[in-house]
Amino acid sequence: MALTLVSSNKCAGGFQKVFEHESTELKCKMKFAVYLPPKAETDKCAVMYWLSGLTCTEQNFITKAGSQLGAAEHGIIIVAPDTSPRGCNIEGEDESWDFGTGAGFYINATQDPWKTNYRMYAYVTEELPKLINANFPTDPEKMSISGHSMGGHGALICALKNPGKYKAVSAFAPICNPMQCPWGQKAFSGYLGPDRSTWEAYDATVLAASYSGPQLDILIDQGRDDQFLSASQLLPDNLIAVCSEKKIPVVFRLQPGYDHSYFFIYSFMNDHIKHHAKYLNA
Repeated sequence: MALTLVSSNKCAGGFQKVFEHESTELKCKMKFAVYLPPKAETDKCAVMYWLSGLTCTEQNFITKAGSQLGAAEHGIIIVAPDTSPRGCNIEGEDESWDFGTGAGFYINATQDPWKTNYRMYAYVTEELPKLINANFPTDPEKMSISGHSMGGHGALICALKNPGKYKAVSAFAPICNPMQCPWGQKAFSGYLGPDRSTWEAYDATVLAASYSGPQLDILIDQGRDDQFLSASQLLPDNLIAVCSEKKIPVVFRLQPGYDHSYFFIYSFMNDHIKHHAKYLNA
């Protein structure tokens, strides 16, 4: 599992790095970003995984979210993978911004021609953590997950599908009920096929309804002026209703005036890192 260093920049006393590797799950070269806080020079650190949204690469989060100061303060390694396989030469992979390249949706595809490469769920939950734990000073027992939009959906399903694996979960403007929104329906029908019962395994609202595991405290921030909230792509109310019924603790904050952008994420990133630190450093 050789890693190739793509870039390294000193940041907040630690180092923001980007690596490339050959992924066995995705059958292509993948990049991921890793922030190593000052603590990592002498000690093992907990790891927070960040999953980005549609069209993003590993770059958006590390250049726009301002996560490094909080990660340095709390001694947390942050790992930010790409959002899909790249350069697989699959017909149609670059035709639309919300399907194919940059839009892996953090699921394991079952349909041709996507099923060989589009296995982001397995990559994020299995291959990547093994790679990170083998190459960086991590505490493998202490991991958490967060993300934005499509990545917020990814973070929620990873936590709900793997009780106890992630010590904390949070999300910014997540796609909460993809089976019921246009983005999710397009992605799921393409990657998973027409049988909607197979979609349920990757829908946070459905997964929350059957969750049984250790208590999971969920933090969600949502901009009230988010155009995708008003377009019914995100549907947080559906998830919150299920969580309150199932007694899954959710702090849901509707933030007036904020949109769907990284300006919104930057504004509340520190709160999210504190939320993760509370459980990771307990």
